Amino acid sequence: MIFYYIRHGDPIYNPDSLTPLGARQAEAVAKRLARYGLDKVYSSTSNRAILTATPTCELLKLKPELLDFANENYAWETLSYGGYWLYELPEMTRLLNSKEVRDLGDRWFDHPMFSEYEYEKEINRAYGAIDEFLAGLGYEHDRQNCRYKVTKHNDQRIALFAHQGFGMEFMSCVLDIPYSLYSTHFDMCHSGMTVIEFTENGGYCVPKVLTLSSDSHLYSDGLPTKYNNELYF
Repeated sequence: MIFYYIRHGDPIYNPDSLTPLGARQAEAVAKRLARYGLDKVYSSTSNRAILTATPTCELLKLKPELLDFANENYAWETLSYGGYWLYELPEMTRLLNSKEVRDLGDRWFDHPMFSEYEYEKEINRAYGAIDEFLAGLGYEHDRQNCRYKVTKHNDQRIALFAHQGFGMEFMSCVLDIPYSLYSTHFDMCHSGMTVIEFTENGGYCVPKVLTLSSDSHLYSDGLPTKYNNELYF
């Protein structure tokens, strides 16, 4: 299986939509994905994710399946502080990468500084839903061994259009990297395309990231490659 995780295009958060640039980014994503095709398209239930998925679905004549668990609102309610994601705050970044938190691994939220928050509840919600979703595609998570048991052959190309905030949970879950570390070391740009290869080996699979938050479709379409409207590179 080839799995595409695509963040929504340049957003308007209130009301939930895309800017004109975001709409053009969505069209560029569609052209890129249409080159080799898709078998299934999934989308978060947020309007900005649905609008980003729409050109792809129209071009490939696919109907998106909506996944409410991927809606960023759930993560935002818990994994934000003072109007920012935890991983955006310098003081939180330092704490999340401290030795005492790193030594806790997947149980990073057990640190006394986090005792008054419901981080464990949200991580368990997201990870449980993600594992159930991937199990439906034929990959049963063996978390203890950081791999997946392949329960059915799957050679499909599948795309999920969602978010940055939920994407941090999704990628940390799939790659078995603690959220505390993944969220502070990686990011996703508007309409960024992450490609994950699920290749079976002896009945098991260790997902491999082939590209992370690529914006090559923007360059190809002559659109600005200004990272999240902040930085050109």
